[in-house]
Amino acid sequence: MQLSSRVQTIKPSPTLAVTARAASLKAEGKDIIGLGAGEPDFDTPQHIKDAAIAAINKGLTKYTAVGGTLGLKKAIIEKFRRDNELEYDHSQILVSCGGKQSFFNLALALLNPEDEVIIPAPFWVSYPDIVKIAEGKPVFVAAGIEQNFKITADQLEKAITQKTKLVVINSPSNPTGAVYTLEELSSLGEVLRKYPQILIATDDMYEHILLSGKRFVNILNACPDLHSRTVVLNGVSKAYSMTGWRIGYCGGPAEIVTAMENIQSQSTSNPSSISQAAAEMALNADQSCIRPMVDAFIARNDFITDQLNQCKGIACLKSEGAFYAFADVRQAIANLYDKHLIQHKNDLAFSEYLLEKSGIAVVPGSAFGSEGYMRLSFATSMENLEKASVRLKQALDQ
Repeated sequence: MQLSSRVQTIKPSPTLAVTARAASLKAEGKDIIGLGAGEPDFDTPQHIKDAAIAAINKGLTKYTAVGGTLGLKKAIIEKFRRDNELEYDHSQILVSCGGKQSFFNLALALLNPEDEVIIPAPFWVSYPDIVKIAEGKPVFVAAGIEQNFKITADQLEKAITQKTKLVVINSPSNPTGAVYTLEELSSLGEVLRKYPQILIATDDMYEHILLSGKRFVNILNACPDLHSRTVVLNGVSKAYSMTGWRIGYCGGPAEIVTAMENIQSQSTSNPSSISQAAAEMALNADQSCIRPMVDAFIARNDFITDQLNQCKGIACLKSEGAFYAFADVRQAIANLYDKHLIQHKNDLAFSEYLLEKSGIAVVPGSAFGSEGYMRLSFATSMENLEKASVRLKQALDQ
């Protein structure tokens, strides 16, 4: 049997692979500190779980409308109005099985073979492979630590061609924690105004996890006139610690959203009815449940950034959002290679060394399109971060 050329162009998620490898080693009895998973270590707030239990007891266990329940759509519309000053109606909202499916639906609904999608690098691991599944072509624009992991308007303009169909903006960023300012988004918008054929996808999944005290903004706050060309992607996974509930949502032009819903109708159909009831509660209820999680992430961010910058050969910026430290380990790689402690001078060998030598599971930066970096998730306990920092220093001082 020969597999499709489509599936042979993509690779499994590196973050999930690291998490699975760490779990396998733990099962063998090894002391592994997993810093690979992008998943809050907090439980889903009780009032959200109670809403799901109530939905089960009410018998809300049947199919719903493909694009989401009326109640959840109303909650999403109000959320966009309350938090983002954005106006949508029901035809412009789609609920999906997580943020990943939202982007998957968008790519399949929008892209034709060889259509180009501009993706700033470092990038969330799934963007390029989803574009490839849709037979589009990812075009990467690199922004390293020297420019705070954010692309410039000039870089964006140089990347645009006649084949450009979509531009992706992810802020706060997975994997870097970078957050675009209103002024930076305005400058990107100035470029995009010149190209009315290009759609914009703003991935706001980490909107509520801001670590520097700044107010969240996306490109529509900077450039409201781009509303008819922008799809806003979001979900409940990160802010409410609901990763396993699998609810993402988006707002955008009705024509695009309808096409995305048609794609979804032939794949998963509706998201879980129980998860939708829980998500409705999450969006409608008092939002103070988010604050304790964010406060914990701020403390962890301060700690791990300080510790990383004390390590030989590592440089790390403090994250402004999300719960990741994206560290430049190029000098550390060179040091270990020169001492013959790793066989290959790359971040994959470096990550393998940390796992084997110190029992620390991290994701190599090359998985995110940036060789020579590593991503550590600080969505874990301070105790784990303290142990990991000790082990990391010892491994690099060999």
